[in-house]
Amino acid sequence: MSLDKLVIKGASLLGEKTADLLVEGGVIREIGKVSDKDARVIDADGLVALPGLVDLHTHLREPGREDAETILTGSRAAAVGGFTAVLAMANTNPVTDTAENAERVHDLGRAAGIVDVHPVGAVTRALAGVELAELGLMARSRAKVRVFSDDGKCVADPRVMRRALEYVKAFGGVISQHSQDPDLAGGGACCHEGELSGRLGLPGWPGIAEEVVVARDVMLARHTGSRVHVAHVSTAGSVEVIRWAKAQGIDVTAEVTPHHLLLTTDLLAGYDPTFKVNPPLRPAEDVEALRAALADGTIDAVATDHAPHARHDKEHAFVDAAFGMLGLETALPVVNTVMRGNELLDWAGIARVMATNPSRIAGLDDQGHALEVDAPANLTLIDPDAQVTVDRDTSVSLSRNNPWHGRTLTGVVQATLLRGTVTHLNGTVLEARMNMESRLV
Repeated sequence: MSLDKLVIKGASLLGEKTADLLVEGGVIREIGKVSDKDARVIDADGLVALPGLVDLHTHLREPGREDAETILTGSRAAAVGGFTAVLAMANTNPVTDTAENAERVHDLGRAAGIVDVHPVGAVTRALAGVELAELGLMARSRAKVRVFSDDGKCVADPRVMRRALEYVKAFGGVISQHSQDPDLAGGGACCHEGELSGRLGLPGWPGIAEEVVVARDVMLARHTGSRVHVAHVSTAGSVEVIRWAKAQGIDVTAEVTPHHLLLTTDLLAGYDPTFKVNPPLRPAEDVEALRAALADGTIDAVATDHAPHARHDKEHAFVDAAFGMLGLETALPVVNTVMRGNELLDWAGIARVMATNPSRIAGLDDQGHALEVDAPANLTLIDPDAQVTVDRDTSVSLSRNNPWHGRTLTGVVQATLLRGTVTHLNGTVLEARMNMESRLV
């Protein structure tokens, strides 16, 4: 039996036709009725096959906060969630603002070998918003950085943002903006500004703090002829701006998180710091606008904004707790429950917003391919109707700030393959190819 030859039997490709897949040499060799002689086999009867998922927005915390997450543990969580590539955000310690630091993240990801880890470079040195980071050197490094972001902080100075857009245009880079005007958001703000925040006595910031930055940046993108990506869109107003900008031919893309597609500001009533996130949870009307925008293509992608935190940073009074939620392991079930469950997207649409479009935005040539012969065998197999009740204590992440704990979601990732190597199967992360036959049918 060949360790390199794998047959996936009877998968439903994008939820449509059923076929076998022969995987060999890291690529899909055959599709149709395939002989499984001398091959390992995964029985995929009743499972949906999608391209491996790609996350544009992951916080892996390493270097600097290995108590909350590491590149290895975050890679495990990604594999369990069906991801074959993640983009690791720059707000680490030290910040990923030099070629050397980008290569360190790149090398740690390769050493883990579970998903492709692509470092996101900082836009400005130390995320200070003043001086551009080593954008060109990071792009020319072996990490080949193409996405840059000060996520966690907004590039608030329009002159700095303009120069960054002009700089990355030369090598096809993109600036991913954390859209949050620091003056409108105000110091100490911890949630959406509205009737509920006033009643709870929590300092909030309004949606306009996001929307004015989105509006400014799409105009800067038009002026420079460069690309801007709007991270974690959270308001209906931002959707309107992005829709207008795309109609004008401006080169703008956008992402939405799973939690902004389902959770609302009403959850703050219990003061549970698990639900403290940046940008904040918004009212139901914003959630509905985000769902519609993802369905009609105004928003291009789903990105998790996976933000693990150690308990001593999260378990505080709401105003003092750290911002952020886990997302890698639950993203697919949430999107399936919200979007396919409400007939807003089919499986092909989910593949588009969680694999194809993220790969295109990030410039990943070997990810997000259609399921076809000679394509890289980056695959996710999903039980579409299985239900899972989320238990934060079973997470493979080091952190437990899971907003989905106790919720029942539909759609379970059963297997993940990275270039033909099974990295996750039936809830188990497989970090080596040895002895894998015993786990396969």
